[in-house]
Amino acid sequence: MTTAEQTTAEPTTAEPTTRTSPYQHYVYAYPHKTAYRALPDRPALGALWAAEPKDALSLYLHIPFCEVRCGFCNLFTRVGAPDGLTGAYLDALERQADAVRQALGDGDEVRFATAAFGGGTPTFLTAAELDRLCDIAEHRMGADLRAVPLSVEASPATATADRLAVLAGRGATRISLGVQSFVEAEARAAVRPQRRADVEAALGRIREARVPVLNIDLIYGIDGQTEDTWRRSLDAALAWRPEELYLYPLYVRPLTGLDRRGGGPDPEWDEQRLRLYRAGRDHLLAHGYTQRSMRMFRRADAPSQGPDDHACQTDGMIGLGCGARSYTARLHYSFDYAVGMHEVRAIIDDYVRATDFAHAEVGHVMDGHEARRRHLLQSLLQADGLRTDDYRARFAAAPADDFGPDLERLADRGWLTGDPAVLRLTPEGLAHSDAIGPALFSPAVRAAMAAYERK
Repeated sequence: MTTAEQTTAEPTTAEPTTRTSPYQHYVYAYPHKTAYRALPDRPALGALWAAEPKDALSLYLHIPFCEVRCGFCNLFTRVGAPDGLTGAYLDALERQADAVRQALGDGDEVRFATAAFGGGTPTFLTAAELDRLCDIAEHRMGADLRAVPLSVEASPATATADRLAVLAGRGATRISLGVQSFVEAEARAAVRPQRRADVEAALGRIREARVPVLNIDLIYGIDGQTEDTWRRSLDAALAWRPEELYLYPLYVRPLTGLDRRGGGPDPEWDEQRLRLYRAGRDHLLAHGYTQRSMRMFRRADAPSQGPDDHACQTDGMIGLGCGARSYTARLHYSFDYAVGMHEVRAIIDDYVRATDFAHAEVGHVMDGHEARRRHLLQSLLQADGLRTDDYRARFAAAPADDFGPDLERLADRGWLTGDPAVLRLTPEGLAHSDAIGPALFSPAVRAAMAAYERK
């Protein structure tokens, strides 16, 4: 597991009034892919992007392969790859890149402001394949990887010296390492078998590669985890002085290896996770980190890497790969979505064989109201909150005009500060981000998610 894209929990779809658990759904993007549907008109990418601003695009390349599937993972990824599959996947990625770049146009106005490689595990690829991946981003898409922030997700087993050398040499500014726990018994309980010595060795290699920002992901809420063992993992991570740390609550969702909890809320587990969250938050704040969201903490002296949470949230996102999303102002689109291994493999096989990448296949049309709701969500769930003047300038209305009852409910619960200039969650509001986000989903999006056929 890595950052934002990598830890999404499958959403619940009940009405907000029925929700009691603070852990409903990690809202890293709105709407969730389970609200996407096949687009019967298959709009041409050239038409979709013709009127879009293209001077500050974000580029995301998705690699859907991992060396092992963690017990909590419900992402679009497969374990391992038969001989030749990664090469064939990169061939398809090149074809898609060519089609997308043609759709964007060849003018000087096409510029990329950020780039990221995610998955899956991008470092599942060999060093030579990673070099080829960078070539796709640079030579086919036109992104200058040495001039923009480039974030790459990795696992301890795949963070090898040769791979890291390629990434550092091509301009990577951030490596995110999915550790989850430095306690081996907890790693086994999360179905992520790893030796602490191997994790420490991987961290050493990342530091030796001199990539400017190291992020470490940790999980709380694992079976058998205590405040003492949680503190041990936090201190082990802090020993490396990572520029960033993400603290994720454990989710257990259908079709995952840990799929064992069900039948409604689990108050005891909720309380454990809240207790560990607060302990972790306070520990990091006491060690010189600032909180940027419920999950994300940055060392006070660390260089900024662009938008917090490294999320695929903004319009102008170009996603390449069969699990990547792309965002225009009026349409979010991707390919088909699945969690089950047979379905995932079939989608990857279809992608590898595809020759037509000039049309959007699956997506969600964004009307004006959904665009406002999305802006509210992606701003409110950050520690800096939503500036009401910015919202008014963009939508010619105040947030309270569009979402008054929702905001009043948050304020009544003590989860929203009283500053009229900035809508900002209180510390306890941030702690309940995974309940606040889903409660703000529109009825139409909740209905689409509820109708999604799990596969």
